[in-house]
Amino acid sequence: MHNVWLIARREYLERVRTRGFLIATILIPLLMTGGIIGSVLLAKHAKSSSHIAVVSTDTKLATDLQNELEHGSESEMTIDVISPPSAATRARLEKAVHDKDLDGYLWISPPRTPGTRPVLQYKQGSSADLATRTTVRQALDKVLTRARLVQQGLNTAQVQEMMRPVDMEATETGQQDNTAASFAAAYVTFFLMYMVIMLYGMNVARSIIEEKTSRVFEVMLATVKPLEMMAGKVVGVGSVGLTQVGIWMAAALLLTHSSYVTHSVGSNTGAQISFSALQVFYFVIYFLLGYLLYSSMAAALGAMTNSEQELQQLNMFLVLPLAGCMVALPLILNAPQSFAARVLSLVPFCTPLLMYMRLSVSTVPVGEIVASIVIMIVSIYAVLWITSRIYRVGILMYGKKPNLPEIIRWVKYS
Repeated sequence: MHNVWLIARREYLERVRTRGFLIATILIPLLMTGGIIGSVLLAKHAKSSSHIAVVSTDTKLATDLQNELEHGSESEMTIDVISPPSAATRARLEKAVHDKDLDGYLWISPPRTPGTRPVLQYKQGSSADLATRTTVRQALDKVLTRARLVQQGLNTAQVQEMMRPVDMEATETGQQDNTAASFAAAYVTFFLMYMVIMLYGMNVARSIIEEKTSRVFEVMLATVKPLEMMAGKVVGVGSVGLTQVGIWMAAALLLTHSSYVTHSVGSNTGAQISFSALQVFYFVIYFLLGYLLYSSMAAALGAMTNSEQELQQLNMFLVLPLAGCMVALPLILNAPQSFAARVLSLVPFCTPLLMYMRLSVSTVPVGEIVASIVIMIVSIYAVLWITSRIYRVGILMYGKKPNLPEIIRWVKYS
């Protein structure tokens, strides 16, 4: 254990004292803060401002839609009303859209059968302008629904009251009203865990390649066992990652509870982040388990390769499982108690991210939590058993890249 401690201490201090560590530790929270505040402010003040034409034989419908799009809460568009249209109207509008004088036009034709909605055709200049199309569709829904209610005999005040947006407070049973803040914290820490596990796992492999290239291993192996060297690297680099994450989380807590951010962004924008003690506890547990699993795999990759180029070709074994977690994230968020979500959160390579996310957004049975930790520990032991056999042979292998049969022979060595 003494040798493991010495190697871990060297790896930790070597990285913590670098200028890159200091820059990343300070710069990333600042960039994340600026991004969160900027996106919230943009979302708060940004409105669609496209210029389109509305063509209809129903002047009142076209005028109501114009008012909704020009003065609505979600848009500040410029609307040209053409009512009634002439024979040359469509050709003139097509030319205006082609010449970029208009962003698009909406052609409203009378309903094909009485009592139904009119026929709607929207032509846009850019197929990528999804925001304007969505805004127009939402405005049409409001205007047509309002018109139908008026036809049913309701007055304007009654229609406005019926179509007023609903205010709803969403809380979980037994918790305070901080659901949005807790979800934001879970979302941020999910991606934080994803990045740190991937980056610091690869740092273990890069460290091994650097020392293989400089032949430092040949000197160190005279006094240190290969397994002690691998354990020291994994613990040392992991401690660096945990230190950096701890600083980032402390900065996030201080920032989101500061009066300056609350007043500049606003308390109702959902920009606050709230970490519970249990959430932090699970984050540390699953971060350590995930890091041990992926860094052990990275150590094997580093021992098998001789250069950064070879490592880049093999890093898909680390990236693909993590990418799979990203793909499965919507399932966890939408149905955290579904059978698929429960099974995926118990798959060892997905457990650190997906089980942590399930714990953050819903109540998970204690049996599943214990099972996930036990499965992770068993998986880490199995991966370490294989990695240790690859590592002790591979760290002294230079030149030829080993093939699969040769790696299997390394594992079988006693």
